[in-house]
Amino acid sequence: MAQTSKRMLEGYRVLDFTQVLAGPTTTRYMAEMGAEVVKIEFAPNGDIARGVPYIRDGRSAYYVQQNRGKKSLCLDLKKPAAAAIIRELIPRVDVLVENYAPGVIGRLGFGYEAVTELNPKIIMCSISTFGQGGPLSNRPGYDFIGCAYSGVLSMIGERDGAPSLPGVGLGDITTGVHALSAITTALLHRERTGEGQYVETSLLDCYFSYNDMPVHTASLSRGAISPRRNGAHHFAMAPLGVFNGKRSPILIMAATEYQFVYLCRAMGRPEMPSDPRFCNNTARMANVEELKRLIQDWFDAMPSDDEVYRLFNEHRVPYAQVLSIEEAMAHPHLREREVVRTVNDRYLGEFEVPGFPLRFSGYERHREMEAPTLGEHNETVLREHLGYSAERIAALEREGVLHRGDR
Repeated sequence: MAQTSKRMLEGYRVLDFTQVLAGPTTTRYMAEMGAEVVKIEFAPNGDIARGVPYIRDGRSAYYVQQNRGKKSLCLDLKKPAAAAIIRELIPRVDVLVENYAPGVIGRLGFGYEAVTELNPKIIMCSISTFGQGGPLSNRPGYDFIGCAYSGVLSMIGERDGAPSLPGVGLGDITTGVHALSAITTALLHRERTGEGQYVETSLLDCYFSYNDMPVHTASLSRGAISPRRNGAHHFAMAPLGVFNGKRSPILIMAATEYQFVYLCRAMGRPEMPSDPRFCNNTARMANVEELKRLIQDWFDAMPSDDEVYRLFNEHRVPYAQVLSIEEAMAHPHLREREVVRTVNDRYLGEFEVPGFPLRFSGYERHREMEAPTLGEHNETVLREHLGYSAERIAALEREGVLHRGDR
């Protein structure tokens, strides 16, 4: 398909009151898809992500990764003139995204009721840890806290040990993507009806939705099954887990009946699916320790991991080598599909970040984008969108309404 001249969200303008990760993920994806994102940063330090490692020469790679393609407008919102600028911008944008604690955006004067009076067609999205209402809503919270309250954290770690933290921003990033889906759906609704809308989601709402099996299992079994963390193996399906290879751990997912047949053929044990101990998942779970021992003994007897992979590929067994971050970054599949992307920052130089995970047939894979320095686009935004003169902008700088930083 021929590429079009515009990207999917080109022509849409976003006012971005977000920081750190969940909200910036939402607006970063919108920037990748062509939207103009004006990031509001509070003087004097801006988004707190500017201080998150890895930092070199005063520049945070974390901030750069999450804010490429955005424009930075840095204001001292304690000054009335700064709030006036925001009120002037709101009628000129399509979307407003915020991820402060509930009530903060309202105390700043930009709750949905105030915003919709200025722009009835605006789509406003709030992202928080616990949601805008409920007994926990006023508590401070972050990704891992949502993970803990959702029950998800209880499912990670060794059976007899403490729960283990996910080593990545799983909740923040996926909540950001949930928010993106709500915003784009609300924009579609506006295209059809002309109506603006308020949408919200939370880390806890999203985390709880990740319980693909534990919630209904606990409910329908009436307590007969208590979903619990089970270390390297699934709590309810077998064989599904991580085994020790010669060179690295190997994950196998062979818990369905046809997958188990494939695994047994690869192991040279085609009779195992007929064994009463292993004939279905219920039987396999009742004898899971014996099954795990038989599989691990086979791994131990194999001459190499490569021979395991050959047999698994031949018999179509779902498996994966458990890669380190560095191994994943170097994997030819991820490189070819630009899942690993090299970017160039004017201060940090070249480094690698995760690529944009969505693909559209009519557009190039990635946009060339750069993360802003603090307040870099003060003049651009005020001049182009509000028609401010150079003299007025200079006066706002002298009065401390506008702020700039060198990184």
